[in-house]
Amino acid sequence: MTDAPAPEKLRAWWAHRQGLLTSTPAAPADVLITGGWSRSVGGANPYVTLFARAGTTREAADQAVADLSVYELPSARGCTYVLPAADYGLGLTLARPAARTAVKVLTRLGVPDGEVEKLGGQVLDVFEGDEALTPAELRDRLGDKVRNLGEEGRKKGAATTLPATLGVLQAAGEIRRVPVNGRLDQQRFAYTRWNATGTVADAPAELARRYFYWTGGASVAHFQWFSGFGVRDAKAALSEVDLVGIPGTDLLMHSGDVEEFDEFTAPDEPAYALVCWIDSLFLLRRDLASIAEPGDLKRAAIGHTQGALSDLATQAIVDRGRLVGLWEYDPGAEEIVWVSFTRPDDALRAAVARTQDYVRDQLGDLRGSSMDTAKARKPRIEAIKALKL
Repeated sequence: MTDAPAPEKLRAWWAHRQGLLTSTPAAPADVLITGGWSRSVGGANPYVTLFARAGTTREAADQAVADLSVYELPSARGCTYVLPAADYGLGLTLARPAARTAVKVLTRLGVPDGEVEKLGGQVLDVFEGDEALTPAELRDRLGDKVRNLGEEGRKKGAATTLPATLGVLQAAGEIRRVPVNGRLDQQRFAYTRWNATGTVADAPAELARRYFYWTGGASVAHFQWFSGFGVRDAKAALSEVDLVGIPGTDLLMHSGDVEEFDEFTAPDEPAYALVCWIDSLFLLRRDLASIAEPGDLKRAAIGHTQGALSDLATQAIVDRGRLVGLWEYDPGAEEIVWVSFTRPDDALRAAVARTQDYVRDQLGDLRGSSMDTAKARKPRIEAIKALKL
């Protein structure tokens, strides 16, 4: 690898590493091991991630959650992702600093040292067997053991001591959240006892190894954003991984990937995939300019008024790693509303039809996040329609 690669090759390579060049049947855990953890914010991204890459049905995805072969857990930056079982220990280890930060907020509100730890033990004691308890049920059983932090606490997002305590217990692997209806695209949870309390030694370096495998190439700044590490900690983690620079860029890749990358050729034929706005192809690097043509990026900036565009506001259509269109699901019409930045062909129409059938028949709707509603989505749908004119 001596010459700077063409953008088309880089994009296709990233899509290849993400499993987005071909849809190949695979177990949900294997999809996430290969392409990376799937961000979950109460929306459909985990389902669409698995469907786009492996054709996974919603039933199969839900069964994988029920079997604990994949699960939604706090992890990097304290954010929730759907992880494969092989990475539970790593994800939870990475989540613990954010959990401790939440406890520091309680300390500043006057909660004595040791109270959260004591309440954590009391939380564990109220469970009977493997039952799952909602937050309201936990509060009822705990009674006045949960401290009310009043108006000042509410201003700081900590109305009581219970949420931070549950966060500590989750990050420790002593409890886990259970979706009340078994689905990943909502945010109504109960809690149950668990035993996933191991700690991964040198977790930052382990995350870096996985990250550069998932991405196929990223910058130090990209990794720093995803991991939430400061400059010093990020560089320390990267120093333990055998990375080499990609000529003509600020990107790094595993040295073991160089030969495969040199031999890789972008497909001649389109490879369309309909994905969510927080798909790993976007979120791992959070660098939309690298996967879109400048003119297309301007068209994609729906609802964006100033500064650089970091995240899409709508769901996306990609072709060999390039952003080539936008889409949303209209639940009233039971159809996908979409626009292509390139001339639509039969392969694209077929990809839209497959995804439309999946969303309508298996998901019922497609929310981008827990805050997404049909009403909130309507302006985005109208904006997409306007782009087609």
